[in-house]
Amino acid sequence: MEFLAYMGDVFTPINFGLLLIGTIGGLILGATPGLSPTMAVALLIPFTFRLDATQGLVLLGAAYTSTVAGGAVSAILLKIPGAPANIATTLDGHTMAKKGEGARALQLSFVASAVGGVFGVLLLIFLTPLLAKWALAFGPSHLFWLAILGVTVIGSLDSSSVVKGLLAGCIGLWLSTIGFDDIMGAQRFIFHSSVSGGINVIPALIGLFAIPQVISMFLKGRREREAEVLTVRRHPITEAIREVFRRSRALTIGTLTGSFIGLIPGVGGQIAGLVAYDQSRRMSPESRKFGTGHSEGVIAAESANNAMVGPSLVPLLTLSIPGSPTAAVLLGGLLIHGIFPGSDLFENYPDVAWTFINSMLVGQILMCVFGLLVAGLAARVAQVPNAVMAAVVLGLAVFGSYSVQNSMGDVYVMMALGTGMFFLEPFGLSAAPLVLGLILGPIAEANFIQGKMIATATSSTGAYFFTGLLNLTLIGLVVASVAYSVWMEVRHRRYTTKEDAMVRGETPT
Repeated sequence: MEFLAYMGDVFTPINFGLLLIGTIGGLILGATPGLSPTMAVALLIPFTFRLDATQGLVLLGAAYTSTVAGGAVSAILLKIPGAPANIATTLDGHTMAKKGEGARALQLSFVASAVGGVFGVLLLIFLTPLLAKWALAFGPSHLFWLAILGVTVIGSLDSSSVVKGLLAGCIGLWLSTIGFDDIMGAQRFIFHSSVSGGINVIPALIGLFAIPQVISMFLKGRREREAEVLTVRRHPITEAIREVFRRSRALTIGTLTGSFIGLIPGVGGQIAGLVAYDQSRRMSPESRKFGTGHSEGVIAAESANNAMVGPSLVPLLTLSIPGSPTAAVLLGGLLIHGIFPGSDLFENYPDVAWTFINSMLVGQILMCVFGLLVAGLAARVAQVPNAVMAAVVLGLAVFGSYSVQNSMGDVYVMMALGTGMFFLEPFGLSAAPLVLGLILGPIAEANFIQGKMIATATSSTGAYFFTGLLNLTLIGLVVASVAYSVWMEVRHRRYTTKEDAMVRGETPT
């Protein structure tokens, strides 16, 4: 219970003021398309030079936690994920916004984020030494199978069929091979200098989700002179809190999935949100409602992507191994002040370590409070006319893509992928599986090649990848995921056929 001794340090005027600034600033940065949590923390690093180590980490930690949650704002209202971690939130959140339930969706996302985030930080507090050893058990073979497990989720994610979902995912996997291969030292599929370094995930994410929507809004504006004004329904905050805890299954799945995946170095919150969404849908008796504006989808996705924040710092604080890109930036913030994280961090710098962790715990509550206060006002974005909304979204898309690397090449990539996605959507292919393939491709490829090199030096490739309890468990989950996706599609088609027959007055067979 050592952390309680340093809880009071969080509420000193300077630390608490920085916590408020980081939380509010993180929500704003998170809601801006293109500004990922990693970029938000990196932008704040220079502001910590004049601060001491504790104050700097309080600011960076608050920005990290609130940026992840803030990404849900643009995901729900504009269908542009603020960060890759918010991809799954768009699937049901934006549909709710189009029904006039944007305020409700935002309230659910902030409450679920707070619950998942608090649980993740508590894991960081109480189980850090144990979890650090467990995280080290994941080698290249395990990370490869984990990436393949993510690929199997593609088959049933936001698509009309398993085949179309896998096809979209395969397109994403191919896109991930474009650029320079760091391991083999070769260039692949480079058609233009803009992609010589590969396709950056952020411009691709913005383009695939935003540009098809922009084109549709412009086309709709040409056909309909008067834009429909959507009525935004008010929703009590207390009702949103009750609903989150009433949907305990989705909340539990999201929180546990996010915590588990957050521990694994190099995986990231984007996979946590998508896997939690998929597993929640599979285990829900209302699985057919997912994708139509179902609250369980928002709760599962947002509780997962915030639950991974705390556990992702376990390898960093105890083993000096950044578990995510954002953790790597935080490592830089520590090193700037001469603090080297490791097993003796809590012995040599207990005031810095525990105040930082405690501030993240308090920051989750502040993030939820500020998010709930602005949810109703932010939801009115849905009332903006189509022509104005399309122009604003296009401007944000260009700004977000360019700001990643200050390169017009990223803007060209964003526009090209978005235009291509617009023509693929009528055939039943969706953006979420494609983006997931783009994200998982480098993880699967790099770990497969590394594992093959290790296997060549120590044992056979087959023995390295297909033996061991953890490998066999992950392989079993891959097989079960594919089988379940196929079974769900067959059952859905039978149900649809039966309903159609009943509508026609026929006796279903």
